[in-house]
Amino acid sequence: MSNLLVTGGAGFIGANFVHYWMNTYPQDKVVVLDALTYAGNKANLDPVAGNANFVFCHGNICDTDLVETLLKEHCIDTLVHFAAESHVDRSITGPDAFIETNIIGTHSLLKAAKKIWLDEGVNKENHRFHHVSTDEVYGTLGPNDPAFSETTPYAPNSPYSASKAASDHLVRAYHHTYDLNVTTSNCSNNYGPYHFPEKLIPLVITNILHDKPLPIYGDGQQIRDWLYVEDHARGIDLVIKKGRLGECYNIGGINEWANIDIVKLICSLMDKAFAENPELAERFPKAGKVREGKSVDLITYVTDRAGHDRRYAIDPEKSRIELDYAPSFTFSQGIEKTVDWYLNNESWWTNIPA
Repeated sequence: MSNLLVTGGAGFIGANFVHYWMNTYPQDKVVVLDALTYAGNKANLDPVAGNANFVFCHGNICDTDLVETLLKEHCIDTLVHFAAESHVDRSITGPDAFIETNIIGTHSLLKAAKKIWLDEGVNKENHRFHHVSTDEVYGTLGPNDPAFSETTPYAPNSPYSASKAASDHLVRAYHHTYDLNVTTSNCSNNYGPYHFPEKLIPLVITNILHDKPLPIYGDGQQIRDWLYVEDHARGIDLVIKKGRLGECYNIGGINEWANIDIVKLICSLMDKAFAENPELAERFPKAGKVREGKSVDLITYVTDRAGHDRRYAIDPEKSRIELDYAPSFTFSQGIEKTVDWYLNNESWWTNIPA
């Protein structure tokens, strides 16, 4: 039996991880700490809200005293750190929040963990600080470059990725300097339920339903490696249970797609859904183009964003060998599940403030 503190557990990936963990390990206690900023939504945790082993705390990871209290009060032995500002566009226009949350916030958690687990000797041997990072810390790849491995030099190109790279280094330093039991995972782009609608896949789905333009940066040939969010949760589980202390593990989907091709695929799936289910036209009266089977007509090319990385790709070989990790969902399965979820959960995404 474990007691987990999950930071950022009301966000997209964090909430999906909480759902996964409580379904997989129903005997464990899970405490979520979330500041409920724009991308944190307490409704994401509704599926577990009535569980006696679930506790929600509205608070900020920069509040070190609060973190220390939670670690002691709930006898936390495992801290899984998702909390982060994560949208690259927002980091370009407002980088300060990314420095505050991603760097100072991570250091606040590390300080609290060191004090309670090491200095005060609570769970001194049996503890784990797992840090969730991103493939963006590695920079960008050319069309024929090998995928990012755990030994790829860091070369972040945005304030977001630079702040995540700094947090990765802090986690590593606390292991090598203080012997804090840490692991880090670097993941490719996630998709699935509860994804905040500013991100590409949910943005395309919801814009189609409102007959709004589907904005494509530049030529749309930016390539990303996509992973269904439940597979990410399972990968983190394996790192926590099997990963070597102080090590980093890449969790990827082995599934590279150009942005424009993703958008066209979603258009096709949405056209198909409306053609097969006439009720959708009644439920979404603003969805004009998709009713005609012409969602692609909404595609609109816009000026590329500053410093836009051209390609990301994850090499998960280390995770496959050491952890026996492999994605369980094909992209076809995952993207269809995602489209179906947004079509069937309109109340969730329509209640998110603009």
